[in-house]
Amino acid sequence: MSLRQVRDALVVMAGFLALIWLLQVVNWADSYRLDISYGILPHSPGHLADIFTAPFLHFSWQHIEGNSIPLFVLGFLAAYRGIVKFLLLTLIVAVTSGLAVWLFQSGGELTVGASGLIFGYFGYVLVRGLFDRNLVDIAVGIAAGVAYWYILQVAIPGTPGVSWIGHLGGLAGGVLAGWLLRARRPAAAAPGSASLLGPGDLSGPGTPGGTTRPGGNSSSGDTTFRPHPDNPRARLHRELDDLGL
Repeated sequence: MSLRQVRDALVVMAGFLALIWLLQVVNWADSYRLDISYGILPHSPGHLADIFTAPFLHFSWQHIEGNSIPLFVLGFLAAYRGIVKFLLLTLIVAVTSGLAVWLFQSGGELTVGASGLIFGYFGYVLVRGLFDRNLVDIAVGIAAGVAYWYILQVAIPGTPGVSWIGHLGGLAGGVLAGWLLRARRPAAAAPGSASLLGPGDLSGPGTPGGTTRPGGNSSSGDTTFRPHPDNPRARLHRELDDLGL
């Protein structure tokens, strides 16, 4: 994680919030007709594509106010590892949350709101560090879990007044995205092995570029072992270096 990635995540989430608030103004001025046209209506083929538009709409000012802070915080925590990965995460969550509502929610009530995305980002932040084996992200996931555990109460089946199916679908999508978007690593080296460096890779007093014996053979001081760059301690050092610590 770098300062540039943090800046990009803040800009993206600020833009996201600005967009949904602008749409809320337009929706309110039009008597919330956008909800009718672009909300999810269960089992309706004509509203299937609206799984991609419903997260940007809300039923009232109270609805969007309640969603804005957790959306920004959890969205930022999900986005600081890279915007492309964040956009893929958002797509996956929109599909799983929206399809859960379209397929399994009963009745003919419309569903709109960013709650499904919020639950998806929450699930993703919780598991990302475990799947990536990243100590910083594990700590971030624990902090997010402690701060926002209460939102899981509205994912309980039968919760009145909310689309708990959409919330549960978003949460499942976030966990799925954590697995699909996990950091890919090269195959681990054999136990006990280490990277062997050539003469030109040495640095230190008296050996700026290494020395070789006549005939091209390295002297006994021309090779060294370097810890594998992908072990947890090395990754933690890189994270701290990126943060300037």
